Amino acid sequence: MSHIGRFVLRVDIVFDAVCPWCFIGKHRLERALAIRPQVVAEIRWRPFLLNPELPSGGIDRQAYLERKFGSNYRIQRIHAAAQQAGLLEQIDFDFDSIRRMPNSLNAHRLINLAASGGRQGDMVEALFRAYFVDARDIGDIGTLAAIATAEGMDGRMVENYLRGNAGILPVETDNARMHRLGVSGVPCYILDERFAIAGAQEPEIIARLLDIACETEMATASR
Repeated sequence: MSHIGRFVLRVDIVFDAVCPWCFIGKHRLERALAIRPQVVAEIRWRPFLLNPELPSGGIDRQAYLERKFGSNYRIQRIHAAAQQAGLLEQIDFDFDSIRRMPNSLNAHRLINLAASGGRQGDMVEALFRAYFVDARDIGDIGTLAAIATAEGMDGRMVENYLRGNAGILPVETDNARMHRLGVSGVPCYILDERFAIAGAQEPEIIARLLDIACETEMATASR
């Protein structure tokens, strides 16, 4: 839908709260939108569970990384690449302090809960910072409730919600849908359910995709 001098685009961001490149990708999208002020993005955060098999309490992060990547040298290289990219986005990753690799299901449940109050984007940012900058365990329900409280939500309500089963099915259903759509890596940006690009792309590349979506919208409207 377009308005005079601006375009309203739906942007679905497929991500996981424990993916550092999704954190970087969030900031790069924000920079892309800043250089395309005529685009009004209606952003929806879509869960993509990278490690659904992890126990609810998570596991030791170092053990997880060694199992996934092998040598400590390779782990350090992967961390260094993310840290270097993060500095350009004002993200100060503190990988060395992170002790747990959490199951992110409850984090996504909280993000969906925050959406009902229009706080979804803020909650995503808060969870990214809690995990990657402050090294907090975002798989722990008490920690999630504290983060929610800091974001203006009712922490007691959030904790009771997360200790029950509400909101699990929507996350699992959305996750399965993203896989069926062919999403195989995150972050992935889907614009107006027509165009998609995967990876934490540079802002200029994302901006060009925004242009293509707007141009297509104009062409469709003129028919």
